[in-house]
Amino acid sequence: MTDAPRITPVSWLMIAVLGLTWGGTFMVTEIALEGMPPFWLAASRITFAALLMSVVWAWRGFTLFESPASRADWITTLIIGALSSAIPFSLLAWGQQYVTSGFAGVSMAAVALIVLPLAHFLVPGERLNLRKVIGFIIGFAGVVVLIGAQAFESTGTALEAPGRIACIGAAGCYATSSILMRRLPRVDTIGLATILLITGAGLTIPISAVLEGWPPMPSAKIWGVLAFLGLIPTAAANLLRVLVVRGAGPVFMSLVNYQVPVWSVVLGALILGEPLPPSLLLAMGLILIGVGLSQYGALRRLFTRRSI
Repeated sequence: MTDAPRITPVSWLMIAVLGLTWGGTFMVTEIALEGMPPFWLAASRITFAALLMSVVWAWRGFTLFESPASRADWITTLIIGALSSAIPFSLLAWGQQYVTSGFAGVSMAAVALIVLPLAHFLVPGERLNLRKVIGFIIGFAGVVVLIGAQAFESTGTALEAPGRIACIGAAGCYATSSILMRRLPRVDTIGLATILLITGAGLTIPISAVLEGWPPMPSAKIWGVLAFLGLIPTAAANLLRVLVVRGAGPVFMSLVNYQVPVWSVVLGALILGEPLPPSLLLAMGLILIGVGLSQYGALRRLFTRRSI
């Protein structure tokens, strides 16, 4: 098992980059959906990322575990691959047909709250305390304020309840995969990121074929968008996620889920001219307060000068 979580200035930079990257992905995804159905969109971006990372991994000699791994370690790695992308992508793609986008956004923010009790019992150095719980709840409240009442509106569809369960299930998958990833023995970061993507591709392709049939041939524009989605928010972001979880821990990684909706709203306003909600400043204030409380120790170390 890895050492206790270590949060550094680079850790903060990586989750900031991840929040910006994933927050901006929604706009690009909308373009891709013009020429690709949702399940095949997920499968395409994961497969592209898996192929790209496989080339890098091959160049590094296909290194994975630093010492001989047990059968349980290999099984856990494959489970993490399924829980990191294939299963949650599929649950969200199905569930969002029957729930509001606001509810889907809140369910993703709930990843941070799901991680807390899991990490308390399963990850060394991630003990639960009152300050940390209050911080995460305030941050979650900020996301709810940002999204607004639509998070709790009913769509009136017969499958709304199963759709909501699917979205919460996807959040649970992300949380569980982060916990399991942290508990793996010492591994090569690129090798682990690649294995997770290969596993995801191996699952999403048959799922897409069963649910949506054979995909249409994308236009040159859609090919370009799929390549971008595979390279930046999938391959590169997945590598950063592995680095953060393995180094700073799953609780710290879960802070990204509070940033994503904020960046989605801000970038939508800056690039697409969408109106900024009046609640944005209040939401950002709550999120920053929540992050400050939950990560007080790490922030103090970040901004306190050490005497030489």
